[in-house]
This record gives sequence, C-alpha cells and structure tokens, in this order.
Amino acid sequence: MDQEKWDEHFMRQALMQAEMAAEEDEVPVGAVIVVDQTIIAKAYNQTEKLKDATAHAEMIAITSAANYLNSKYLNDCTLYVTLEPCLMCGTASNWSQIGRVVYGATDLKKGYQNFSDPVLHKRTEVTTGVLEQECAAILTNFFAQKRKSF
Repeated sequence: MDQEKWDEHFMRQALMQAEMAAEEDEVPVGAVIVVDQTIIAKAYNQTEKLKDATAHAEMIAITSAANYLNSKYLNDCTLYVTLEPCLMCGTASNWSQIGRVVYGATDLKKGYQNFSDPVLHKRTEVTTGVLEQECAAILTNFFAQKRKSF
C-alpha cells in the first residue's frame, strides 16, 4: 500500500475516535499514533469527561504512545489527528519529537499554524488535508446540533 492509502486508512481510525467523542458530547476530535503501520495509541477529546482542559485527543495519544514505547521521544511515530493541533498539542508533539503529523481539517482559529514561530519539531514532517471533508463535517455537524439545542 502506498503512503497516501496508509494515511487515509489511519485517518479513518482517527475519525472513529472522533465519533466516539461526539457520542460522549465531547468536541469530536480523534487521534491515533502509528509506528511501523501499527496503531500504538488511540484517543479522543475528553475535556468534559475528565474536567481537564488539557485532555485533548493528541495529548492523551502522546502520553499513551510514550507509555507504550517506554520513551518520551516518538521520533519514529506518526500522529494522525482529525483537526489541526492547537498550540498546546503542537508544542507537546515538539517536546515528544514526533516524526510526522498528519491532520485532516485545518483549524483557522486555534490551529498551531496561526502562530508565527515554529511550533512543531524541526524534523517533524507534516501532511495536511487527509480526508479533510469528512474531518470537517463531523465538527460542523456537532456544532450545528449544539446551536440547535440553545
């Protein structure tokens, strides 16, 4: 399988995590971390459930992957996430030296690219727009439902 197909495959896994978040009335962002075409961590936003503003999908996945590998560095790993990481999550990926970040939808308000200084580690490769429409749709639908309930 070529890299584009792998990226779509693993982004679909992240989307499944995002759906789990939506079912729990969390902002539907999902993440998986992969090494050697194997998922070693899965997570979704749990800020409401855990009453923790830092419980973003990426943060939980990074912690889980580090525990799995027994290493604070994730150089050989790829983080797949349905929404562009925020500044906090981008910085966490920097500190963990994650090898690659792949995200679906761009976050025009709080995404790490809104900041002028480099956020990700200098060796981190980035791929954007993987299953972008599907990743954006789950967020759009979630917030549309929220607005209807007000």
